[in-house]
Amino acid sequence: MTFYGSDYDALEAFDPEIAGVLMSELDRLRGGLQLIASENLTSPEVLTAMGSVLSMKYAEGYPGRRYYGGCAEVDKAENLAIERCKALFGADHANVQPHSGASANQAVYGAFLKPGETLLAMSLPHGGHLTHGTKVSFSGKWFNAVHYGVDAETEDIDYDQVEALAKEHRPTVILAGGSAIPRLIDFERFRAIADEVGAIFWVDAAHFIGLVAGKAIPSPVPYADVVSFTTHKVLRGPRSGAIVCTEEHKAAIDKAVFPMMQGGPMMHVIAAKAVNFKECGTPEYAAYAKQVVDNASVLATTLGEHGIRPTTGGTDTHLSLHDLQGVGVSGKDAEARADAAGIVLNKNAIPNDPAPPSVASGIRVGTPCVTTQGMGTEEMKTIAGLIAKAVTEGDADPGHPVSQEVRAAVTDLVMRFPAYPR
Repeated sequence: MTFYGSDYDALEAFDPEIAGVLMSELDRLRGGLQLIASENLTSPEVLTAMGSVLSMKYAEGYPGRRYYGGCAEVDKAENLAIERCKALFGADHANVQPHSGASANQAVYGAFLKPGETLLAMSLPHGGHLTHGTKVSFSGKWFNAVHYGVDAETEDIDYDQVEALAKEHRPTVILAGGSAIPRLIDFERFRAIADEVGAIFWVDAAHFIGLVAGKAIPSPVPYADVVSFTTHKVLRGPRSGAIVCTEEHKAAIDKAVFPMMQGGPMMHVIAAKAVNFKECGTPEYAAYAKQVVDNASVLATTLGEHGIRPTTGGTDTHLSLHDLQGVGVSGKDAEARADAAGIVLNKNAIPNDPAPPSVASGIRVGTPCVTTQGMGTEEMKTIAGLIAKAVTEGDADPGHPVSQEVRAAVTDLVMRFPAYPR
């Protein structure tokens, strides 16, 4: 049997335990609703490139400038990935070697900040990211991180606070982006603030870059000095990262990725990125990206109608953040109850959350996976009802009658829109 480009029968014969994990994970993906905003179902073509002979090649350096011989073929793959990435985002330069979003971010720090210098970024409890200066991250240990948050009324980014903090602290870098920001970011306003204080403007677009690729939302590339991102969220590529930047910062970014932060690149993953970037340039992908946004909007609104309030009043992107205080359920309990009913989502802090992060008062839901499976706005209304029922009436025990009832409805839905139908 071919398992998306690999010889599954040979693996099963040699290592049935790991082969069983692969099949069990495929069953899990097919058997439930995947609503984690940072996850997606990549194509069999991307999986084939990842499971290829390119995984064996050491290729430290860059195309035409490697530290090892025998790189002529992998050079072709990396050059294709670079050119496709630049074309997709209209960027001057692309570095496709970062192993992940976090390592891409680490390279940006290496390119523009010296230890002890100041970064202005969004706080994690208000929607930022671990690598944006939190104390447990290298970014918070090595740099002086100043954080902005959201406006108490709108629950959207407080741009006046960003400007005031920038003028007060004169940061070397101003960072926009995060992991739980439902609304569009005003890149032009950030650019103006950065220019006013002489800062580098960096956008971590990991969560929404796929919507940019599909032209479903505005791009940060014309405004930012540098944009880092992952390739495995809405973008629907392999688990990895990339960076695009202006011509002015090309050398600094390349040196920060290699040799400063990484050694040999993963050439099989770079080839998979090249495949993914080609996919993202198609009309089919553009239609998908638009549907992701439409689906997220309907899912957020309908959850609100069930009493699970969307922060900011809704979403402009692929995700929405919901306040559970009105239904008297914690984020931790909601995640467990949904999971018992076959719905995978995550607990998430809301702005000014009274609960600790390990418990949280909210949930975050995203539509990349279910949209990849072909679901539309009518299915989102159904999903919202199933989430509400599981969260408010169900239990963490899969044997609970409500959990079983919701799971049966989930099973019916995913059978009509299967993951990896081939």
